[in-house]
Amino acid sequence: MKKRTKILITTAVIVVAFLIVSSQSFFSVDQTKQAVLLRFGKILKVIKDPGLHTKIPFVDNVVYLEKRIINYDIQPEEIITSDQKRLSVDNYALWRIENPKLFLESVKTVVGAQMRMDDIVYAYLRDVLAQHTLSDIISGKRTAYLQQVTKLTRKALMKFGIYTVDVRIKGADLPEANAQAVYQRMNSDRQKIAAMYRAQGERQAAEIKAQADKQAQIILATAQKQADELKGQGDAQALEIYADAYNQNPKFYKFWRTLQSYEISFASGTTVVLSTNSDYLKLLDNGSQ
Repeated sequence: MKKRTKILITTAVIVVAFLIVSSQSFFSVDQTKQAVLLRFGKILKVIKDPGLHTKIPFVDNVVYLEKRIINYDIQPEEIITSDQKRLSVDNYALWRIENPKLFLESVKTVVGAQMRMDDIVYAYLRDVLAQHTLSDIISGKRTAYLQQVTKLTRKALMKFGIYTVDVRIKGADLPEANAQAVYQRMNSDRQKIAAMYRAQGERQAAEIKAQADKQAQIILATAQKQADELKGQGDAQALEIYADAYNQNPKFYKFWRTLQSYEISFASGTTVVLSTNSDYLKLLDNGSQ
């Protein structure tokens, strides 16, 4: 009986030991992670492919690192612009672990990496923005400045196995003490620029109006001249026609002109008082004809 019990206990111990050794011999890597296999504290290999992998139990150790992009919200810092304005910049950085081996050997953890990023990002952000005025920084030009900061930061952090995806500014505010004064000064500058543009516009409008008036006068004068010339030509042609008609038949011409005169003189509502012996009316006197 004792021998049987001893066999059962031994078998159970062997099974438990086998299970423990088996569980320590395999490890899995998720799609969102990458793993570094350590043997006695030294990096043996880097595993980026997801799935089930093997290791030597109690000898090898596995460190999991994030494969996805990490967002690091950097503490706001003050910078001084080229026009000597203080600006409180609240920014963040998007980054990922590009080289796990370098990462573990240099900064070891995400916290260590972000401590490095604090100094490097702020240094380049300060150097780049300090070359520009406050107006440029808060305008659309800021995107180009941040792209420059991103490139510089990316190059500096590569030696730590870190790839900087992007550096962005969440907010750029003036310190409360001088914000109102700066806003008033900026508003005054904008009003001066607006007044200058309005004056230029009014001057250009006056020049355009004067030019248009001059062209209108030239066009009217030219048209009047052409009209006078055409009227003169028409009058001359009419006189020639009248003269030709008179030369061809003076009596008929006189008769026709008299009828035209009647048409005008005896228009509706017109009263004409003449002697019955008047030559003007003899065409109307049947007896005389």
